[in-house]
Amino acid sequence: MKKQFKTESKQILNLMIHSIYSNKDIFLRELISNASDALDKRHYMEIQTKDKDSSEMRIDVAVDKNNRTIIISDTGIGMDVKDLEKNLGTIAHSGSSEFMKEIEDGKANEVDIIGQFGVGFYSSFIVGSKVEVTSKKFPSEVANTFKSDGVSSYSIEESTLDFYGTQIIIHVKDGEDFEGYVNDENVKELIQKHNDYVKYPIYMDEEKTVELSNQEDGSKEETTTLIENNIINSQIAIWKKVKKDVSKDEYNEFYKSKFHDFTDPLYIIHSHAEGVQSLDLLLFIPAQKPFDFYQSNFKKGLDLYSKGILIDHSVEYLLPSHFSFVKGVVDSEDINLNISRELLQQDRVVDKIKKSVSAKIKRELLKLQSKKREDYNKFYNEFGRTLMYGVYDEFGKNSTDLEDLIMFKSSKNEEYVTLKEYINENAEQEEIYYISGSSIEAIKQMPIMEKVKGKEIEILYLINDIDEFAIQMLREYKGKNFKSIISADLSSEDEKKVLEEKNIEAKPLLEKIKEALIDDISDVRVTDKLNSSAVCLVNDGEISIEQEKLLSQMPDNNYQGKKILEINPEHALYKAMLKYYDNADNSLDEIATLLYNQALLIEGLELKDPAKHAELLNKLIISTIG
Repeated sequence: MKKQFKTESKQILNLMIHSIYSNKDIFLRELISNASDALDKRHYMEIQTKDKDSSEMRIDVAVDKNNRTIIISDTGIGMDVKDLEKNLGTIAHSGSSEFMKEIEDGKANEVDIIGQFGVGFYSSFIVGSKVEVTSKKFPSEVANTFKSDGVSSYSIEESTLDFYGTQIIIHVKDGEDFEGYVNDENVKELIQKHNDYVKYPIYMDEEKTVELSNQEDGSKEETTTLIENNIINSQIAIWKKVKKDVSKDEYNEFYKSKFHDFTDPLYIIHSHAEGVQSLDLLLFIPAQKPFDFYQSNFKKGLDLYSKGILIDHSVEYLLPSHFSFVKGVVDSEDINLNISRELLQQDRVVDKIKKSVSAKIKRELLKLQSKKREDYNKFYNEFGRTLMYGVYDEFGKNSTDLEDLIMFKSSKNEEYVTLKEYINENAEQEEIYYISGSSIEAIKQMPIMEKVKGKEIEILYLINDIDEFAIQMLREYKGKNFKSIISADLSSEDEKKVLEEKNIEAKPLLEKIKEALIDDISDVRVTDKLNSSAVCLVNDGEISIEQEKLLSQMPDNNYQGKKILEINPEHALYKAMLKYYDNADNSLDEIATLLYNQALLIEGLELKDPAKHAELLNKLIISTIG
């Protein structure tokens, strides 16, 4: 049965083979990690069915220098035809085409491909000109063999295997760069470097020199070389080790192997607790978010173990959504080994573990924030939006767990500040001022910022789409309310009095403009918030203009809030309008429409009738130069 790889799979295979050339050692790490996973699944299945197989749980690696092959075998759960097709015949990720476009546009790093798509098996083609995978799922079933050169096609045919599990044969490419992979000692060193923590024994043949008995005349001793099949890894689960006995390199290698990332983690959390609850934690915060992190098919969760035995992979229930970026292992002796996946969320011990894990992550993030701020800033650039979604989604439940973790860029130096740092720096202020926009540069161009520039006020920049919604959920921090600078009253008492007089003076004109725009605005007023700009818009209600922009992009959402048109009384345009209005024969309808459209464009909002706006502009230009 010969089949063609899908176009996306071909592209990714080609990238992998040619772009990760200098890192080709990883193929062995990936394949042995997959073998360990298969043994985990077999172990879990035996616990659930209480049908234990007598065969040893092991991984075997053999190097055949003459035939230039590496053979990796495991006695874990195997694969039938459907599994081979699904797991090896397809790179089954909906984001692969988008990732390819990112690479073509120069926005993604080609070597991230393993971490993005979990394509550990395909790394075998980095060193292999051809790969054969023979697998048998159950003892009573027949075996099947997958064969491919990793270029365009693959085949799956019925075959034989004298054990149930999986055997991979890699035909190593010719050339000096690949000689190390047909060398027993080199392969052994790579396994001990990358996969020493694997809890199942990894066997390899090793040469051993032994002395023969003395010759009869006692003149000399002779030696001979024997081949012994020995375990070459320590088999100690890394999370069970004492923290001080684990090197940074060991942590990094475990993380990259276990979670198929190409880069070292940004931060590592390793702890052991005994007492009321026994709990081993080994958690990692990635240095960068996975490509599919915000896609629906992203697999979050922690691997749950009991006494070193896998209960389940990627248990979502163990992590709140705002910590979904965390990868790692949880091991507790208090969990029932026979617990089913369906009962996990109802288990009292598991619920306690979830709370302990969440509390630990928060403590460690706060520690990172205070002691390694540069690293915390890197983390926040990658995952800060997730924390902010947590503030919004879980308001009233866990939001207080997150308010100390979130940060914003500040108007003082455009660097990140925490809410705690903001109120400490501005202790005399009664409120926490903010402004939201699509970017810092866009915020700086807002008319409202003209007046603020002359005042010593620190403003938080809310530049992510979720930020303002989250802030409104929090309402206050440490007794200080959040206040949009747009609606904030920063005028002195004297300035307020002057502005009130100007509004009274301009009332007839303002009412005429309001009458012309009655379908679009709730009010018109003069303001002292502007310097060089003639007009600006503010929303009449709790939903800001930036929030309205976001809501308008959502399907089936026709929200359009009423707005207030604010006019700068010091601007020449306003003064010209006053003179124009003195002539009772002049209509303000067209001028009011142009004024309102101008304000809409400044705010980045769509015009209701662009054609009408162009017509009015043309008419104005003709009357001016005609």
